[in-house]
Amino acid sequence: MTDVQTKTPPTSAPPQADRPEDPTVRSLLRHFVRSESATGIGFVQVVVGLALIWTIFAVLNPNFLSPTNLTNLSLQIVAVAAIGIGVVLVLLLGEIDLSIGSVSGLGATAMAALNVKLGVPPLLAIALALLGGAVIGLVQGTIVAAFGVPSFIVTLGGLIGWQGLQLFIFDFTGAMNVTNPLILGLTGTFLAPWVGWLLLLGGLAIRAALVMRVRARRARAGLVNVRPLVEAVRFGILAIIPAAVIVMFVQDRGIPVAVLIVVALLMLMDFVARRTLFGRRIYAVGGDAQAAARVGMNVRRITVYVFMLSGTFAALGGVLSASRLQSVTQGAGSGGILLDAIAAVVIGGTSLFGGRGSVWSALLGALVIGSISNGMDLLALASPVKLMITGAVLITAVIFDASVRRRQAR
Repeated sequence: MTDVQTKTPPTSAPPQADRPEDPTVRSLLRHFVRSESATGIGFVQVVVGLALIWTIFAVLNPNFLSPTNLTNLSLQIVAVAAIGIGVVLVLLLGEIDLSIGSVSGLGATAMAALNVKLGVPPLLAIALALLGGAVIGLVQGTIVAAFGVPSFIVTLGGLIGWQGLQLFIFDFTGAMNVTNPLILGLTGTFLAPWVGWLLLLGGLAIRAALVMRVRARRARAGLVNVRPLVEAVRFGILAIIPAAVIVMFVQDRGIPVAVLIVVALLMLMDFVARRTLFGRRIYAVGGDAQAAARVGMNVRRITVYVFMLSGTFAALGGVLSASRLQSVTQGAGSGGILLDAIAAVVIGGTSLFGGRGSVWSALLGALVIGSISNGMDLLALASPVKLMITGAVLITAVIFDASVRRRQAR
C-alpha cells in the first residue's frame, strides 16, 4: 500500500500593504502628467508640443522668440482664444457650432455700426454686440434643443444667414474705421509690470486657498488626498509659466489688457465648468445625454445656455479683432477664423466626441495655431504650405484624441 500524499493547493500570498510611492521628481512629474491628462490630450502634452514648435522656429529664425514678436503673437490670438472658450463648451456638450465665424463678424459689425454710424457710447455698443451674440445663440440652441435638429445643420445655416445680415448692416459701403479710444484700448493698452506681478500673486493665493479647501473637505469625508509634495510640484509648475510670460511682456511694452481680459474669462469659465453644478452637467450631458436625462437633468435647457455662451464669446472675439485691426470690413469673421477656433480647441485637448476637455484648451490650442502661423510668416512661406501644415497638425491632434478615447474605452 503506497502512501498517498495529498497536496494542498498553494495559498495565495497575503495582500501586501500599499507601499508608499517613490517620492522622486520622476514619479511626481508622472503623477502630474496623468492628473492633467484625465480629460483630453493633456496640458503637459500640448505644452511639450508647443515648446517643440517654438524651438524649431527659433532655430530657423531667431526673431521668433524676441519679446516684441511674442507680444504680437499674444495679441494675434486673443480673438481666437475668446471664441474658443465658447467652442469648448459646445464640444463638451457633444455638439458643434459652425456659425461662430459669422457671429464674430456680425458682432464686430454691429459694434462698429452703433459706435461709428449712430454715435452710441462705446461701452453700450460693445454690450449690445455681446447681447446680440447671446440672442443668436438662444435662437440656434432652441432650434437644436426643441426640434432635435442636428447642431451641424442649424449652425451651418447660421453661418450663411448671419453673414447675410452682416452685409445688410454694412449696406455694401466698404469698411468702417474704428477710432474710439476705449474700443482701441482693448488691445492697444499695456499696463505697468507691477500690475502683472500683483495679479499673479493674487491668483496664486486664490489657487492655494482653493487647494487647501478641497484637501480639507476630502479629509473630512475620509477620502485620500494627493501628497503635499505632488501639490507643491503642480503649484510650482503653474506659477513658473505665468511668471515667465510676465517677464517676457515686461521686456517689450508691458502687460497687454487684452491678454488679461482673455485670461480672466478663462479662469472664470474654468471655475464654472469644474466647480459648479452647471459645468458638471455639461460634462454629464456630453458623456451620455440619455443617462443625464434619466437622472433628471434638463438637457434642453443646458443646450440652450451653452449655445448662448458660444454666441456671446464669438461676438466678443469679433470685438477684440476689430479693436486690434482698428477697422471692420465686409469680410470680418470670414476666412479662417472658424477653422482656427475649432482647430485650436481640438489641438488644445478638447475631445470632438463630447464629455472630455478643459476650457484652457482654447488658449493652448490658440497658441499652437498662432505660433505656427506666426513662425511661417517670419519664414515667408507660401499660403498653400501654411494651410497644409496647419491641417496636418489638426489631423494629428484628432487621431491622438481618438486613440486616447479607444484606450480609455478598453
